[in-house]
Amino acid sequence: MFIYNPSAGKAEAKQYKETTINVLEGMGYEVIIKETEKQEDATIFAKQACVEKIDFLVAMGGDGTINEVVNGLANQPYRPLFSFVPLGTVNDFARALGIPLEPELAIEALKATHTQMVDIGQIGDKYFMNIVAIGEIANRVADTTVEQKTKMGSLAYLIEGAKAIKSSEEIEMTITHDQGIWKGTPMLILVALTNSVGGFEKMVNSAEINDGKLHIYIIKQAGLASIARMGTKIIFGTLEKDNGVEVIESTNILIETQKPLYCNVDGDEGDSTPLEIKVLPKHLKMLIPKKIET
Repeated sequence: MFIYNPSAGKAEAKQYKETTINVLEGMGYEVIIKETEKQEDATIFAKQACVEKIDFLVAMGGDGTINEVVNGLANQPYRPLFSFVPLGTVNDFARALGIPLEPELAIEALKATHTQMVDIGQIGDKYFMNIVAIGEIANRVADTTVEQKTKMGSLAYLIEGAKAIKSSEEIEMTITHDQGIWKGTPMLILVALTNSVGGFEKMVNSAEINDGKLHIYIIKQAGLASIARMGTKIIFGTLEKDNGVEVIESTNILIETQKPLYCNVDGDEGDSTPLEIKVLPKHLKMLIPKKIET
């Protein structure tokens, strides 16, 4: 089954649709084509692929489309081999998996034979592939417009985040995790599954795609100078060594806050606190290019 979002990537999906179908047919597949028209269509189609026991599911679209497909696959007893062609602005999941960001190369990579079992996360009754963020910065970043992201990419997130630093109020949060309980008034909490966050591929440097862990980064209240220092460490992949950051690894967490706070899940607004989050280890079988060590 080939699911594609015709409006993704400045409507580039239509341009690459036929190429993808030709590649899949050339690999010997009979291709069922599904075009999304509205929100959650990709979830419905992915569930159908599971029920019909499709061999290989390929999606084409932005981060939102891929997230919808994952939500369709996650709680099904049968889940087909899955891969995708990224057409989003940031494409964190593709970055983490090593799937090429150039559509032509990603389509060619569908011919690969390397498969790997990959972790996903569950938050309430929804699922995610990359990141859950809680805090005023997360709320502001969720409000970043499509136009901003298209024009500036990852920089748009940094700009909106910097604006939020000035206005963020201190809200007490409690994190119950495998090793105990953490309490404090952080500026931001990041719960990551992969190394790539907001297009910064080394932000959570310790995360692997199938290590069975949630990587919780607690960013403490800090001034602009400290944030600038952290920004440099994000680029070089040493954020966890910053004095203003505390790192916890866990398989399950419960986040409670002094007042309800909405979270940002894979770039879109999610539910409000309290939030229960857990990792589903090696839950999806993905077809991905084999990483070459250099």
